[in-house]
Amino acid sequence: MEEQSYPIELAEIDALASRAGRVIEKLRARVFSPGTAKTLDVRYNVRTAAEMCGRTEKAIRDAEDDGRLPTPDKDPDTNRRTGYSLADVNRMREVFGTLPHRAPDDPAMVLAIQNFKGGVGKSTVVAHLAQYLAQKGYRVCVVDCDSQASTTSVFGLNPDVDVDEEEDTLYPFFRHGGPSTLHYALRATYWPGIALIPANLGLYDAEYEFAARMVREQDFVLDRLRAGLETISDQFDVILLDPPPALGMISLSVLRAANAIVVPAPPNNIDFGSTAHFLKMMSSTLGELAQHGGTRGYDFVKILATKMNDQKSAHQAIKRMMDAVFPQDMLNAVLKDSAEIDNAAANLMTVYELTGAATRSETHKRCRVYLDAVGREIETEIRKTWPSHTARLRKEGIL
Repeated sequence: MEEQSYPIELAEIDALASRAGRVIEKLRARVFSPGTAKTLDVRYNVRTAAEMCGRTEKAIRDAEDDGRLPTPDKDPDTNRRTGYSLADVNRMREVFGTLPHRAPDDPAMVLAIQNFKGGVGKSTVVAHLAQYLAQKGYRVCVVDCDSQASTTSVFGLNPDVDVDEEEDTLYPFFRHGGPSTLHYALRATYWPGIALIPANLGLYDAEYEFAARMVREQDFVLDRLRAGLETISDQFDVILLDPPPALGMISLSVLRAANAIVVPAPPNNIDFGSTAHFLKMMSSTLGELAQHGGTRGYDFVKILATKMNDQKSAHQAIKRMMDAVFPQDMLNAVLKDSAEIDNAAANLMTVYELTGAATRSETHKRCRVYLDAVGREIETEIRKTWPSHTARLRKEGIL
């Protein structure tokens, strides 16, 4: 039988991949310049620093005068303070006893930002939430479980150059006979308080490794990630999981490892339908897995409306429907569609990393309000799971 010829065959697909690869290389060459590392240039004035650490400006200056805090850097030309870094603010919190860490007896929060559909803003939420929590003084670990490695790139690593799947990602841990803890994969980042377990394309092989192990082993291997996270949880307040946008072995492992879930869902018909399907699949899948690995519950499951455009009547209508269908499950905060997020992402950055004149625009200020509201509401849900925070939450009028 004569083999049929097609207009688009493997050679054409290879050419498409090569052209796309060259574009990515140019972008990464610009963002990840040779010999440089990504840095956090955000500085806070004394008023903002005082608000962040829960003390007055006078308390900060008194602590500097009596030596409890170092003398702040000053501009040699103007002799004015150049501002405080996040590390400086955390040092203040340590001196004043206002770090918000959970107590040793409180469980670390393992929070998955999960939806089986791509393009819903999952990685955007992970990166901004991690940085919001870090600014508040929490110890955060971001675990990139997605072989596309978007979150890894945002945190300053070139997945193709800086990350070795045989040594740096979750892949070795998932392999038979792999490491017994996840300490090997932890990487410090340029953000004080944030550690990263990175990903790259090689992590996709873990899907096959998992499938093979499910066939040949009697153990319930889908709890492997959960066990691994327990080996590092004492170092963190919050562990954020960024899973692949698909139902696979890694996504199932994330469902088993998390003790809370936030589901990002844009308010349009297609994405809302996909979210409803995701929740149905999640329920069915967890029921099936419970028969083998035991029942798995969550401290909270919340739906976050993302990419909301108030100018679109369809978005408003679907958001009202979401509120009606999930009255107790929707976060009140909404992550609105913003050019500020898109512009930052084009440079593999977040809105929280922008500095200079860009931060004085009304667009930036509005976007920060949306992001802070999302972070604050999720932070509250996390704190509710920590017994040591109960008294403070009552004092704040939250409980």
